[in-house]
Amino acid sequence: MADESDTAALPFTGERFTPECVREIWYEHWHRYAFALDVVRGKRVLDVACGEGYGSELMARSAAAVVGVDLSEAAIAHARERYGARPNLEFVHGDATQLPFDDARFDVVVSFETLEHLHEQERMIEGFARVLAADGLLIISSPDKRSYSDAMGFQNEFHVRELYREELIDLLSPHFRSIRLYGQKLLFQSALWSLDGTPGGSQLWTSPRAGDAAPSPGLEYAPIYYVAVCGRGELPADLPALSLFGDRDESVYAHYNHEVRKNMAAGARIAELEAEVARLRTQAAEAASGAERRERPVRGWRRWLR
Repeated sequence: MADESDTAALPFTGERFTPECVREIWYEHWHRYAFALDVVRGKRVLDVACGEGYGSELMARSAAAVVGVDLSEAAIAHARERYGARPNLEFVHGDATQLPFDDARFDVVVSFETLEHLHEQERMIEGFARVLAADGLLIISSPDKRSYSDAMGFQNEFHVRELYREELIDLLSPHFRSIRLYGQKLLFQSALWSLDGTPGGSQLWTSPRAGDAAPSPGLEYAPIYYVAVCGRGELPADLPALSLFGDRDESVYAHYNHEVRKNMAAGARIAELEAEVARLRTQAAEAASGAERRERPVRGWRRWLR
């Protein structure tokens, strides 16, 4: 099998994420799989709509075995070439609404950003429940229609059926007695953390507006995406209340700073050009005034000539 670095990237079409994508979309997609790592440790895992395969490979580093399934034959061929050398990782061509697996085969089913691309959502969730063991868990994500589309006035051409929060719960609850819903959104935050390794809880604050001196406890934001952890029985007691994900290079913040500097430079250049335009207008006005004075007839001189 080829080394990952030797395998050409799948083209980015706007529908399927690839690990070569950068900034916001990179944070969002990688965080979901990182969130699942502790849950899948030592488990039999099915990654539905695995796409390029990067998330299946990440989970295979801690899971007992991972199977990635995708409707795209090209994506499966790519995943096998790029990640197939890992012995506990398998990629299968298949339909998310017609999973080609035996009942109760998996301990965890993971499916991120799949629901909104399908009309047959009920059938897909039924299939997830069927292939899960009695104590198995489903981890699934979906954009919030209220924040993702309604509030932004945005329509994703690849989404065929987005859900509101209540609709997502209604879809999952007939098959899973326990559901913990997480909100996901890329945020600008000031982080303060212990440097001595002492364990402890989380302290969260949100100010209603910049400069307000009375923040309230909790993260009071409208999620862009939901991540749901679902089970027929009780959910694991050690599920986190808060999950943070980032990169040491702080690529989003670096891009933000780059854009700020670029805009400041553009603003300075615009000010220079505006000053130059004002100077040229003054110069043109003075030249026009001088020309008008030169062309104006002097009546007394004309009378003398007569």
